[in-house]
Amino acid sequence: MKLITSSIIASFIFLIACQKSDFYKNENSTLGLASTAIHQKEVAHVEVVQPIVFIAGFDEDENAYYTNATRHFKQKKYKVVEGLYSIDEIINYLNLHQSGKNYSEIHIVSHSNPWRGMSLKTKKDGDRITEKALNEYVANTKNKSINTVTNDTKIIFHSCGLGDNSTLLKQLQGVFNKETLPQLFASPYFNIFGGKYTEHYLAKPYYVFYPTAQSKGPLALSQEIAAANPDKDIDWKKALTTREEPGLGEVYSYRFNIPVTWEIAFTTASEIPNLNTPDEIMDFVAEDENMARTLFEMNIPLEKYRWTTKIKDNVLKISGKTTALCVLEPIMNLEDEGNYANLDILDNTVYTRL
Repeated sequence: MKLITSSIIASFIFLIACQKSDFYKNENSTLGLASTAIHQKEVAHVEVVQPIVFIAGFDEDENAYYTNATRHFKQKKYKVVEGLYSIDEIINYLNLHQSGKNYSEIHIVSHSNPWRGMSLKTKKDGDRITEKALNEYVANTKNKSINTVTNDTKIIFHSCGLGDNSTLLKQLQGVFNKETLPQLFASPYFNIFGGKYTEHYLAKPYYVFYPTAQSKGPLALSQEIAAANPDKDIDWKKALTTREEPGLGEVYSYRFNIPVTWEIAFTTASEIPNLNTPDEIMDFVAEDENMARTLFEMNIPLEKYRWTTKIKDNVLKISGKTTALCVLEPIMNLEDEGNYANLDILDNTVYTRL
């Protein structure tokens, strides 16, 4: 008999890509106030104010994503709130501080990637937001919503690639107010804050993977990524070996690791199979329904991981680690050559809108 537990961790090594501080800070932003009368259920008068931004994470190591985003929005004179890392905390904050006010826009800055969902959690001690985790959260908080959110409210997520996940976006839309759904925006592209030539722009990602510490080299990897993207006229070898923006609008790449780990408890140590080679480990993982499903959902082939095992008493630990190289192609303005695309949330070529 065996009991399996697993964990998946994505470790990003990127200076400007897409969490530690006390509750919320930085509430001294200068706000331009404009008053209007808005009649709404249980709210007689609502004052419209400038946008509010939730920096829903903190930087680790050399990753300056949240620091750069904070600087960007402060320069725009938006109200910035830090230290709230879950959607539940954000809803509670707005209900506590938004009485009689309606922010023109609500911005939420949070890491996101195709393999682990959002780094934004459901609750303070909850899970990262995925479709499953959000369904569980909604089921347990049936009556919670933001009092002054209406169908005119604009909620903008700055989360890499979130605009491609229409199912998750629809779930998020209902979380803020189930009766009067707000307008929700997110880009299918990567959000880059703190670039060389502008504070905020979008970029399209292209990926190639290899077993960590077992790279076949830039030439082989460039041939692989080129074969996967035959319609793109990109110097892939140059892009894969360039780690910073070489010039305005030029492609570059960054690297990060994605480890997976399972611990399998057997009744006795004698039941533990002998897994002495990578092929034997991959066969074992592929034949286990839970482990195979996890890797299938991540959509990264088994052979792209470097596999190892460790045995302690009656517990078998299986670890795999893949390195991803991500090439970023900045999204440019088709009507203004030489400039980045305008970040207009109403532009459906760069933002998904619900």
